[in-house]
Amino acid sequence: MFSSGERYSGMIKEEASRLGFLFCGISKAGFLEKEAPRLENWLKSGHNGTMTYMENHFDKRLDPRKLVDGAKSVISVGLNYFTDKTQLDPAAPRLSKYAYGTDYHMVIKDRLKELLWFIQQNIGEVGGRAFVDSAPVLDKAWAEKSGLGWIGKHTNLINKQKGSFFFLAELIIDLDLAYDIPSTKDYCGTCTRCIDACPTDAIAGPYTIDANKCISYLTIELKSEIPAEFRGKMDNWMFGCDICQDVCPWNRFSTSHQEPAFEPGPDLLSRSFTDWEEITEEIFQRVFKDSAVKRTKFKGLKRNIDFLKNTDLPNPKSSREK
Repeated sequence: MFSSGERYSGMIKEEASRLGFLFCGISKAGFLEKEAPRLENWLKSGHNGTMTYMENHFDKRLDPRKLVDGAKSVISVGLNYFTDKTQLDPAAPRLSKYAYGTDYHMVIKDRLKELLWFIQQNIGEVGGRAFVDSAPVLDKAWAEKSGLGWIGKHTNLINKQKGSFFFLAELIIDLDLAYDIPSTKDYCGTCTRCIDACPTDAIAGPYTIDANKCISYLTIELKSEIPAEFRGKMDNWMFGCDICQDVCPWNRFSTSHQEPAFEPGPDLLSRSFTDWEEITEEIFQRVFKDSAVKRTKFKGLKRNIDFLKNTDLPNPKSSREK
């Protein structure tokens, strides 16, 4: 006989799969004891750069019960965004794969709301909240705790069967469920491909990112001018960066997503270097309607493109082959 927790967990995972999530894991809400000193040391080292918001709500980041009243369970989901489609002009400034289509925040939030509605309709009066980068939740820690994979040396979550090209999000609810076994084994082994391939040396050590040097941070989070020391080191990225994931051997298992919302717009991948160089705010608004790229705004993207102009070439130490 299955317990009610096991039955409910099975129902939730089946519905998550129906909604298109790559996988779903469940863990018991509580204090993240292992992550507390790591987060504290990372912040003390200044590795968060200008992201001072990372210093706020320290206690809430480590305990979801402080975010959701009566929280009992953290339901972690992953949504695949991998694609083998690439920009046609090899000289054009590059976009991270995750930014090709509709902003993932909108896509995932809607589905998590559907999942919560399903739980309320089929299980009973259950309270909870959906989180997609919208609050201080340590996504990767909860996914690891839910058995979905391990946190690699590049600090992304890796799944043995699916690689790492997926978004993570959570539904935190006030219902006891059956909990998955946490991932405890690190399958990175002695591999250092992500560390060796990073053109800006942003991986300060295995499992530690120095945001001050990370191309994703420099092209998205940093609001001031990109420091001159990074000229010629940006590997032609204008929004985000995929290098550490592209070189990861585990991503040979990545398969293309089947999500229409993540398909690139009609002329996104065909734009040449000149097209990007001459981009106007009007074109920016059209090309990136409902896109995550809007986060950097037209001014930020133009800054990134101008920074790359005549200074950047693809990084010889990174390989785009998996």
